[in-house]
Amino acid sequence: MTDRLVYWAYALGWGLLKHLPERVARGLFDRLADYAWRRRGKRVLQLEANLRRVRPGVDGAELRELSRAGMRSYLRYWMESFRLPVWSRERVARDVQVEGFEHLRTQLEAGRGAVIALPHMGNWDLAGAWVAQQGYPFTTVAERLKPERLFDRFVAFRESLGMEVLALTGGSVNVIGTLARRLREGRMVCLVGDRDLSDAGIRVSFFGEETRMPAGPAALCQRTGAALLPVTLWYDGPVLRARIHPEVPVPEEGDRKERTLAMTQAMAEVWERGIREHPQDWHMLQKFWLADLPVRETVKAAPVERVEAAAEPAAEASGS
Repeated sequence: MTDRLVYWAYALGWGLLKHLPERVARGLFDRLADYAWRRRGKRVLQLEANLRRVRPGVDGAELRELSRAGMRSYLRYWMESFRLPVWSRERVARDVQVEGFEHLRTQLEAGRGAVIALPHMGNWDLAGAWVAQQGYPFTTVAERLKPERLFDRFVAFRESLGMEVLALTGGSVNVIGTLARRLREGRMVCLVGDRDLSDAGIRVSFFGEETRMPAGPAALCQRTGAALLPVTLWYDGPVLRARIHPEVPVPEEGDRKERTLAMTQAMAEVWERGIREHPQDWHMLQKFWLADLPVRETVKAAPVERVEAAAEPAAEASGS
């Protein structure tokens, strides 16, 4: 599909879907999910390969039903995101239920920054809208999409929900420096952190196999004194549930690289438990484990060192 067609497909979703009755929209996206699932394309097969790691004892029929539920959950995310601009505050408050919010509120009310780190579960946009409604705006990072106007539309959509959105690449803003400054101001940063997009992540064990996850959340917390709070999300009937887990503390021993690795591994283990409980709501349709990925060249600079250098106060003073 060309960039032009991609843009108009998304524009059609934003422009028309929000006007459909709820039941019609949900039924349409369930049918789209089932159609994609029956075709057994590359992304569905990869979803099943990933789910097999999460549920290693599952038989073929159970895996197929799990992947069908996974595709319905994934398309539900898109359906809700297209309709979210017209949802009322009352609707968001009703359809999102959060456990452990005191872990976040305590940090922010004390003037301490917090990094909310979550995997690709449930609907992170909807959860973000709920948090912003509680009076806690936050900063996040988005992968730059093509075409450019599609990315601009995503940014405008998320900013309308109360988020400050920074482009991961290609922008004039010092992303790490801006995130560090927000945290030092006692504010909140939200990062989807289960998938390494930079090819510079650190190796962790996840469901018994090696993968890479970004060093940023843990490294930022060490440099700024912010709290690292893992979150898991899942659907429960019509409700999106979220659990804010207790803080992942900075280890007392080891150098910075060792502490960052330990914190990222601890965060991954929290996500692992959440995904094991609700595997259908983990929207990982891409290759994820190192065993499935092509061999990549060794990164010259250690990712932890690059993140920490970028997060130094001098970087923040650069006007980003």
